Amino acid sequence: MATLLNIHPENPQNRMIEKAAQTLRDGGLIAYPTDSCYALGCALDNKAGIERITRIRQLDSKHHFTLMCRDFAQLGQFVIVDNSDFRVIKSMTPGPYTFIMKATKEVPRRMMHAKKHSVGARIPQNVTALALVEAMGEPILSSTLLLPGAEDPLTQADDVVDQIGHDVDVVIESGVPGTVPTSVIDFTGREPEVARVGAGDVSRFE
Repeated sequence: MATLLNIHPENPQNRMIEKAAQTLRDGGLIAYPTDSCYALGCALDNKAGIERITRIRQLDSKHHFTLMCRDFAQLGQFVIVDNSDFRVIKSMTPGPYTFIMKATKEVPRRMMHAKKHSVGARIPQNVTALALVEAMGEPILSSTLLLPGAEDPLTQADDVVDQIGHDVDVVIESGVPGTVPTSVIDFTGREPEVARVGAGDVSRFE
């Protein structure tokens, strides 16, 4: 059964953040809150972690995993941001958006889209999520905690423990996360395209 970590949502305790980060470094899988509901997360080089997320969510090869990044500079190390898209993306971060972009060589091939060689990337506003990424020193490979057949993602730590407590190593409880998934904007084509309407305003792309 997963370990439940209670972390202060405004002033995350360093020892608790480090405990969660060490779980990731040791090859573990965590469920953690973001500004847009819970997410599953593992270290970038964790092949088994990707397989566990794929199994829990029953994903196919078309799924875009997301790099949860600390800031825009870190995001730019892992995805290719065209000059024409730079200002738009920068103006929307941090925030409830996931951007689909071409991946750089820093991204493990197994987490890219099979055909497009693209990946999702985002910068959250959630303090605990940012502290965790900061402690890792690299993005966290993530996926929205939306279970097969469910219409809505999980938003409560107790529900996460009840439903997938045997499938993850740590569940973080840290205040009230968002309840709506991110809006997803695909920047891999000639023009940005809204792939999912979620918590972020997408009117500029319509």
